[in-house]
Amino acid sequence: MKYLVTGYNGQLGYDIVRELKNRGVADSDIFPTDVADMDITDRDAVMEKVTSIKPDVIFHNAAWTNVDGAEDNKELCEKVNYIGAKNMADAAREVGAKIVYISTDYVFDGTKEGMYEVDDKTNPLSVYGLTKFQGEEAVRSYPNHFIVRISWVFGINGKNFIRTMLKLSESRDSLNVVCDQIGSPTYTVDLSRLLVDMVATDKYGTYHANNEGFCSWAEFAKYIFDSSNISMEVNPIPTSSYPQKATRPLNSKLSKKSLDDAGFSRLPSWEDAVLRYKQELINEDKEEAKILIKHRKDV
Repeated sequence: MKYLVTGYNGQLGYDIVRELKNRGVADSDIFPTDVADMDITDRDAVMEKVTSIKPDVIFHNAAWTNVDGAEDNKELCEKVNYIGAKNMADAAREVGAKIVYISTDYVFDGTKEGMYEVDDKTNPLSVYGLTKFQGEEAVRSYPNHFIVRISWVFGINGKNFIRTMLKLSESRDSLNVVCDQIGSPTYTVDLSRLLVDMVATDKYGTYHANNEGFCSWAEFAKYIFDSSNISMEVNPIPTSSYPQKATRPLNSKLSKKSLDDAGFSRLPSWEDAVLRYKQELINEDKEEAKILIKHRKDV
């Protein structure tokens, strides 16, 4: 089996490659790519790369993820998130590969009461959400697909909310954090395991996959600080008090029924994931490790 992984320099792409290696896949059968290796918006370049490798599986993680920046760069965002996804799906079709497309909770408008099912009506509120949905539709036209919607991602290979909160704790003793956007953090280590499990099957379709449980950004922040023994006053504020260019969905509760129905295991709780991630920061000797170690109760 050969695996092509786009967006390798991102949090998820990096952990997918690590997970494949952890399962004994040879380096020669893993093809990690980023924009320097393959421009996903260039159809000819994509076709040439994919047909030369002839992968059995394509993990398509590469995307425009600057949500607010997308509002001022609609054409470029569409080119990356829609045209890029279409090119990858067409290349997968050409070589008969399975394709995993990583999507987002932003395809929904967040006005539903309760949890969103995979087949609920989409209504993106932002350019980012719209282009990711367009990408979904492009990939959905090819039968051998897994579309996986995720949210609030954190992993070792990049910037994320946890690392930002830890860094801010060095210079602040109080923070205003949004309290009316509700969703689920997603640890890329846990997600990668699920995705590699998925591609070992033919259970194609659309899935929601993030760590179990729901929280607001304010609750997320409070747990990060409390579990790290960091004294920080977290002041909950409404989204209206923190204006941003792109509109975010207030309700990002994603149902895992599709995972259950297919027999896939759910991810561990988001609280458990945060604890393991912070230990990973220490193990990998990241900048934030010093902050965590300094506040350990046994130090």
